[in-house]
Amino acid sequence: MSVENGEWIMHGLAWDDPYRIRSPKELVDRINEVGFLPLFGNGVKCFSVEEHVASDYWWTGDMEQDPWEWREILAEGHEVAYGKFFDKKAGFISLEWLPYFANYRRDGYDFDSAWEDSKVNRREKLIMEVLTDTDSNGDIIWTDKQILSTELKQLAGFGKGGEKNFQGITTDLMMKTYLVTADFHRRRNKKGAEYGMAVSVLLPPEAVWGYDTVTSAYSEAPRDSWLRIINRVKELFPDADEAEIIRLIGKEPK
Repeated sequence: MSVENGEWIMHGLAWDDPYRIRSPKELVDRINEVGFLPLFGNGVKCFSVEEHVASDYWWTGDMEQDPWEWREILAEGHEVAYGKFFDKKAGFISLEWLPYFANYRRDGYDFDSAWEDSKVNRREKLIMEVLTDTDSNGDIIWTDKQILSTELKQLAGFGKGGEKNFQGITTDLMMKTYLVTADFHRRRNKKGAEYGMAVSVLLPPEAVWGYDTVTSAYSEAPRDSWLRIINRVKELFPDADEAEIIRLIGKEPK
């Protein structure tokens, strides 16, 4: 995606290109094949959904052909993870690779442990407190309640007269894999009718796929998970600039 003469230009494949991704199912298959995939073009050429779909159908509202609509279908289907995972921009991670991202991005810390060691900030905690609870033993329980992000913003104390930068903080939480976009819903008026654009539902990935699945790579060093991810991109795109790969995936953990 680029701006040319003041207009957004999408870079994709021709309609009749045999390699074009043609459906949400084909997109899920591609994500599972490569492991993880940014939504839009980036510094690693051909490493995006954008570059493998028809360029003329973005934001048309056509559920069968519009990749922007497909992201809602994939988020709701839970066959892959969707969120702002790549340089604070949207993309997908397969369930095979999600544990490695979680181990690397969290540096091996669950959120409560990260809070105790001052690795997350107070505004991040305000959001996560809405989405988590504790049982009688004091163990963390992850909510699976379908709270719209607009409601989450209010419940966490953000907005007019409250905390600032809700979008930035939730993006940081997705980059750290403490949150994913688990669904989309449209708001309803007093009569129950839907209106407006679809609004995201943010949840801890543990609430969607279970704690054991998300944390199954905690047994390896975070740096090893980072290397695993970096090397996967190098394997797929051997001519890619390493600095661009690191910009997209993130820096080596200390």
